[in-house]
Amino acid sequence: MSKTDNLLKKSEKAKNISEYKEILKEFEQLINENPENNAVLLEQRAKFHEKFQQYGEAINDYKKILKINPENKYAKTQIELLKTILRYSNTDIYASTNTNMDPWLE
Repeated sequence: MSKTDNLLKKSEKAKNISEYKEILKEFEQLINENPENNAVLLEQRAKFHEKFQQYGEAINDYKKILKINPENKYAKTQIELLKTILRYSNTDIYASTNTNMDPWLE
């Protein structure tokens, strides 16, 4: 079994932040060792970031994928999805009484 396969299995089983940090270091090392396989590893790392709700980091990885392959529809879709999640999770609907600005009605 390859290093990549082992890392992917570990990332699927990760449950806490200490495991998250450890696995991120391993992803970084593999990405640096395998520049020809970057898009695949970046996508897996982005999915791993999503699992731990690190949406900004996931968006950064998807943007790196788009630099490698500008036609990657999955990366484009995920960027839009994650931006929407961030926009709604960072909106305080109770901060204003202006119901015309309701973010749910966009």
